[in-house]
Amino acid sequence: MGTLNWQKSSFSGEGDGNNCLELASPAPAALHLRESDTPTTSLITSASPLGDLLRAIREGVL
Repeated sequence: MGTLNWQKSSFSGEGDGNNCLELASPAPAALHLRESDTPTTSLITSASPLGDLLRAIREGVL
């Protein structure tokens, strides 16, 4: 798979702190998520399930 280009969430603020959600998308259908304080562990999903999760959080379902 090679090296992923991780991007930090804009909600994480400035700097390289360890309280960040990071995202990498090496392919159109794959989204990799990780917490910056545990960079060796990541979750792989696609846009649709992630969108469903975020929608449920916003709506207070979760």
